[in-house]
Amino acid sequence: MTTPIEVVDTKPCPASQLLKSLSGKWKPELFRLSLTSNLRFSTLLHQLPQASKQSISAALRDLQSDGLLARVILQEKPLRVEYQLTDKGKSLAPVLTQIESLVLEGE
Repeated sequence: MTTPIEVVDTKPCPASQLLKSLSGKWKPELFRLSLTSNLRFSTLLHQLPQASKQSISAALRDLQSDGLLARVILQEKPLRVEYQLTDKGKSLAPVLTQIESLVLEGE
């Protein structure tokens, strides 16, 4: 006979939402690129030649809906759109840097 296991905390891990926000094929790379400069769609197509327009667009939309990137329309002629890190995204920069250094140490 087995003894029942008492579950103390049924709340999901708080870090799981963050990991979910950065999971996906292109989201980590887009987030990493946004740490150094604002992102423009046409530039991303050149920086990530193996990515399709649809996948970049979907990843940008997801990062935007998660509150990590903000879409900024620049009132110039012609109109330009850039993606910038939000305050929430900037607060995650040290976390991503730490993760990258852990991975590089393991190599």
